[in-house]
Amino acid sequence: MGREVADFFTGIGARLTITRNETGLSQTEMAKKIGVSLRAYHSYEKGDRGLPIEALVTLHEKFDSDVNWILLGTKSARIEHDIDALEEFETSLDRFLTDQGIKIKSEKRGAIVARWYRSLTDGKEIQMEAVHTWIELLRE
Repeated sequence: MGREVADFFTGIGARLTITRNETGLSQTEMAKKIGVSLRAYHSYEKGDRGLPIEALVTLHEKFDSDVNWILLGTKSARIEHDIDALEEFETSLDRFLTDQGIKIKSEKRGAIVARWYRSLTDGKEIQMEAVHTWIELLRE
């Protein structure tokens, strides 16, 4: 398998893992839900194999997963989830800023939120420790 194909499968595997974690299912449960063996499912998340079209369609039908996002990392996984995640992030961000007594300009706060949200829609989860580093760089 060429490097480019391996990277493609790894990206799909990462987004598949995010989707599964968001649904609260184990690998075994997700494999059953989309009609594949646990061994096969594990290899999809690891990026060792490509996800079959049938499993991808089932994933969309059962979990309302965005096929473009699973395959390419574009668009959002689920708009309702994205909005909930965004609201939760903003609440956590504001709580952290208040608790730490940190003041940043609203446009800088907006830039942090936008950067975090872009990472979410790209399927790359950003840990709060990284956000704290961004805040330190933007402090007034």
